[in-house]
Amino acid sequence: MLNLLDPLLADLAGAKIDLGPGRYGLVTACDGGLVEVSGLSAPVGALCSLGDRTAEVIGFRNGRTLMMLLGDTVLLRPGAKVRAEGRPGMLPVGEAFLGRAVDGEGKPIDGGAPIHTRHAWPAGGVRSAALDRSPVRQCFDSGVRALNALTTFGIGQRIGIMAGSGVGKSVLIDMIASGAEAEVIVVGLIGERAREVSDFVERHMIGDGRARTCVVAVPADHAPNLRLRGAMLATSLAEHFRAQGRQVLLIMDSLTRVAHAAREIALLLGEPGAARGYPPSALATITKLVERAGNSAVSGGAITGLYTVLADGDNQDDPVVDTARSILDGHVVLSRDLAQRGQYPAIDVAASLSRVMSDIVTPDHATLARQFRSLSASYEANRDLVLMGAYRAGSDPLLDRAIAMHDALTAFLGQPARSVVALDESVAALTALLGDDG
Repeated sequence: MLNLLDPLLADLAGAKIDLGPGRYGLVTACDGGLVEVSGLSAPVGALCSLGDRTAEVIGFRNGRTLMMLLGDTVLLRPGAKVRAEGRPGMLPVGEAFLGRAVDGEGKPIDGGAPIHTRHAWPAGGVRSAALDRSPVRQCFDSGVRALNALTTFGIGQRIGIMAGSGVGKSVLIDMIASGAEAEVIVVGLIGERAREVSDFVERHMIGDGRARTCVVAVPADHAPNLRLRGAMLATSLAEHFRAQGRQVLLIMDSLTRVAHAAREIALLLGEPGAARGYPPSALATITKLVERAGNSAVSGGAITGLYTVLADGDNQDDPVVDTARSILDGHVVLSRDLAQRGQYPAIDVAASLSRVMSDIVTPDHATLARQFRSLSASYEANRDLVLMGAYRAGSDPLLDRAIAMHDALTAFLGQPARSVVALDESVAALTALLGDDG
């Protein structure tokens, strides 16, 4: 029993005692989730207590501090006392989070004991120079044959999985989380369904994989600042482990929900919606979050970032999709048409791209991948003609070959859910498919 108290006693022994006078403010207004407090000067990002509630400072105006509750505003009354607490701008990190599932505040949601750690990391990350990021030079095994062979990822790369709702983004990242080779896996389930959170924890927080996995989950019904805080906590945990020289896989599902949370906060503060309703700060939040992943030349560690991006209405020119595509090192596009044909994963090979693939694979592998893309794109471009019987064989040798190999190409792209195909096996299968025929 005493051993269970050791972490708590160690925290108490190292804590500094504040002998200064207690300061508090008073709630003066609450409008649409925005709480105004007078008499309390606290920096942006600081957490404050309102009785049994917690609020975060998001700005200040006309001598008053603007806050947003991490929960709802029910039963909040004017004149309530507000006290600052914790370390502003810092988030808890450490080994204690491995094997645990927590919320955006770092509190356990898995029914386990409270997490005690004395390590903290800046919520906005540690800014580094551009040359402090070492280049991507090693392949990353995702465990998915189509991705390993045709859009090969690299260790330290940032990849986006882009698709509309219900096309298979969450199931695909579930496969990658199961089959990927990484020392630490940090998963941020931001703004998703609570059922998906429980299912993911049930599948991945068991067996040997539990000791290297940490889940930060903030479902869609939580406050926008708590969702944003959860994304920053997941990224801060990944940065902490990278600083120790570890190879980290950071999965963020989804980047669009993070942008939605940032949009709600920005609109609440009066910022105009510029790009289809998204204020500039909301899109800038995506850039700042993604840029924190990558390789570290100082520690030798790496964060391989995998971000799902929801294309609203299947629109690939949505502001969030366009912003993510421009800042990421590669993107995988899932097609609803392919999903409706029964192909899974429904990867649109022609629209998907890994910007580091040519630097990390052999020339033969790159050549075979280009041949596969060419065949797939040729068939899809002429699919209607082929199905109607309007195409005359012999008119296009490339299309003739694509038609002859169509079933084999489709079978290569398909893979059962929760199965794993290693990188070497994927390249060997691609070579067997196209090597002798090329």
